[in-house]
Amino acid sequence: MDDGKPTGPQAKWWSRPTARRADHPEPHSVPAPAGAPKPVEPTAPDQAPPAPAVPDAAPAAPDQVVPHPRPAGQPLHEPDEYGTPPYGGPGPWAPAPPVQRPTPAHGTVVPPEAGGPQYAATNGSGPAPADGHTSPHGRPTGGFAPPPPAATDAFAPPPPQSQAHVNAPHAPHAAAAHEQRRPGHPGHELQPRSTQWLQYDPWGAPGQPLTRPGPPGGAEPGRRKKRRGGAFVGVLLLALVASGIGGGVGAYIERNGGLTTVELPQAGRDSGDRAPDSVAGIAASALPSVVTLHVSGTAESGTGTGFVLDGQGHILTNNHVVAPAGSSGDITVTFSTGETASAELVGKDSGYDLAVVRVRGVSGLKPLPLGNSDNVQVGDPVVAIGAPFDLSNTVTSGIISAKQRPITAGGDKGDGSDISYVDALQTDAPINPGNSGGPLVDSQAHVIGINSAIRAADSGRGPESGGQSGSIGLGFAIPINQGKRVAEELISTGKATHPVIGVTLDMKYTGDGAKVGTKGADGGPAVAKDGPADKAGIRSGDIITQVEGQRVHSGEELIVKIRAHRPGDDLDLKLTRGGEERTVTLKLGSASGT
Repeated sequence: MDDGKPTGPQAKWWSRPTARRADHPEPHSVPAPAGAPKPVEPTAPDQAPPAPAVPDAAPAAPDQVVPHPRPAGQPLHEPDEYGTPPYGGPGPWAPAPPVQRPTPAHGTVVPPEAGGPQYAATNGSGPAPADGHTSPHGRPTGGFAPPPPAATDAFAPPPPQSQAHVNAPHAPHAAAAHEQRRPGHPGHELQPRSTQWLQYDPWGAPGQPLTRPGPPGGAEPGRRKKRRGGAFVGVLLLALVASGIGGGVGAYIERNGGLTTVELPQAGRDSGDRAPDSVAGIAASALPSVVTLHVSGTAESGTGTGFVLDGQGHILTNNHVVAPAGSSGDITVTFSTGETASAELVGKDSGYDLAVVRVRGVSGLKPLPLGNSDNVQVGDPVVAIGAPFDLSNTVTSGIISAKQRPITAGGDKGDGSDISYVDALQTDAPINPGNSGGPLVDSQAHVIGINSAIRAADSGRGPESGGQSGSIGLGFAIPINQGKRVAEELISTGKATHPVIGVTLDMKYTGDGAKVGTKGADGGPAVAKDGPADKAGIRSGDIITQVEGQRVHSGEELIVKIRAHRPGDDLDLKLTRGGEERTVTLKLGSASGT
């Protein structure tokens, strides 16, 4: 090997000229056959050896040993051009190449044109003898097998042979291909060393590509592990990608109901027309006339509903809706189109729980037609429109569940001045806080009442205006006949008049009917002098039991029944005095409302 070998001129190493040791006898000389070609001098490594000469005499027998004297001063061996030391390296009979490179995985094929006898046994392509004849054992004519190397040549590697050459009985001897003449024999010189030693692989099989034992090329254990690791990583990445794609596809299928677009049968758009007497038809006709009121004052605020009475901008609503504004509060009206406008108070009456406000500068107002509440029958369908809990333009429907239901609402002040007495229409159409002041319309979209009160489930005091509990199917509306008269008075004079009979009632009486008191509110007589009751012959302590044929059970009911009429109307009353029933007729008087 040339690791660490100097590159300059090197000393020539020669075998020692002394006699060989006794335990390593010199191999017997093999006589050259007569007429054998004369060996040429060694040439440079890059020069091809000359062709062997044609033998002119028959060779000697292979087994014959002819001794040859060695000339004096002749060295034992030919100079080693590689400078190989005699100790620890290959012997002179098998000079090693300067560099032993590793054989490629696919093997190194010895080219057939390399020439030289040393490759004749390896590739089987060495030069044939000049006379074209071979020996019976496959050796060229004139060749001979050199004797086995002596013990001193233990470092010389054996000539390359394939297993086929070893087992074949008539295979040519590899030693003949590597034959060299021993020094000291007359007429014999060392044959030239071929440069093809640089391609010689002493471990390769002859005639086959030079390969190395072990796994196939590129299949070293380390690389195999690397490849297995890389394959595992690739499979893992593929699994992750596949799971991600599968998850995305699954999510898409779950959210969209499949990979394909689902189209369900559906009816086309219609014209939107509805029967005028249907709930949709009634709502479409009435909604443009309904407004939402937002009222704010110094102490409180509230929300309610109203509807347009005329083209001048008058809007009817409940008194308790506008009450929070007081005398200096703000009232804002929002129409069904979303437009808003400021409103001013025209007039109000707490006894009827009605009020009128007006908007200015608003065009295109659509008044809501007024019906006749005397024509309403129990069971008639009705529609309530309003803004329950500030949800404007809400439409609910139901029926008239009762008529002439006497109710009182208010009374928060404690002096009775804010109590309203209403001979109401009862409906099961859902009415909630915020519906107050809205219209209750019939099947012709005509107003038959003003939604005013509900029966609260959490209260045992009876119907309460503005109760915060939800609808339980007991809503009450002021009949429009009464509302119309009060609205006309409020628009005309700013005040409403109340019909009266001129008596003070005992509100603590628990018996059946309305009892006339013993004293008036100011300490005077209970029956006003020259009033309607005085003129009709009613006395203190009388118990009124009927008004116009309708039974009266309390003082509140008597007030409700009387206020259901106009001032100046004639009423027939039935009363009991000292256990006797009497019937009287009186003409209703008038009193200014508050």
